[in-house]
Amino acid sequence: MTTSPNDPPSPGGEGATPAKQPTFAFLLAHPAHFLALGFGAGLSPRAPGTVGTLVAFPLFWLLADSAFFWAWVAVFLAVGVWACGVAGRNLGVHDHGGLVWDEVAAFLMVLPFAPPGLFGCALAFALFRLFDIWKPFPIGWLDARVEGGLGVMLDDVLAAGYAILCLLGVSPWM
Repeated sequence: MTTSPNDPPSPGGEGATPAKQPTFAFLLAHPAHFLALGFGAGLSPRAPGTVGTLVAFPLFWLLADSAFFWAWVAVFLAVGVWACGVAGRNLGVHDHGGLVWDEVAAFLMVLPFAPPGLFGCALAFALFRLFDIWKPFPIGWLDARVEGGLGVMLDDVLAAGYAILCLLGVSPWM
């Protein structure tokens, strides 16, 4: 495989900045780290994105009845662009697996559309994780082309959109 001088270095390749594994000290070193790592959920050694998505549940229960719910979601998304950008640069990887604020903020968009009850929450969770992991078009395409904090947040917002469409599609039968 040939590369051009304009290609970014591959992870672990010559000239690549080695990726850091986030630690508890990294989490506490900067407010952006604390937020981007989902209050520590991103430190999970297994499935940090799934653990990060779970963080959205208590936030949703806290904010769901607020008249400003969607304003909070917008703030979480905007601040996430900044926080994930800072933490990604400091970790040496644009979209490190430990950056989970994108899952938290985007899943908050999905939960108001979940059918009531435990099954509805589980369905919303499963659909969001499916689209976030699978990355159907244009999610994967954009994820590969948009860097920085915006790129980190954008693919999860689109995954949330797919999950919302599915939930709206099944809601007449729930």
